[in-house]
Order: sequence, then structure tokens, then C-alpha cells
Amino acid sequence: MKVKASVKADPSKGDVIVKRKGRLYVINKKDPNRKQRQKGPARVK
Repeated sequence: MKVKASVKADPSKGDVIVKRKGRLYVINKKDPNRKQRQKGPARVK
């Protein structure tokens, strides 16, 4: 999976990269404030 350099995840701190609906997210269950989102394609209504 290609990831743009702007989205950084640190697995040692519990970050997980997830792809949902064409967008890339970094989520963390240990520290919920460590969230990132990378814009994907525009959503079709």
C-alpha cells in the first residue's frame, strides 16, 4: 500500500494504519487523541 509521507504512524505507540472508503486513517486505541486522516477520493453521494 502506498502511503503519502504526510501520514505517519508509530507502531511502538500503538498507531494502526486503516484504509476505509478510500481514505487513509491512523487510529490509536491507547491514545485516542493520536488520530490522522489523509484525504482520499471525493465521496459519491
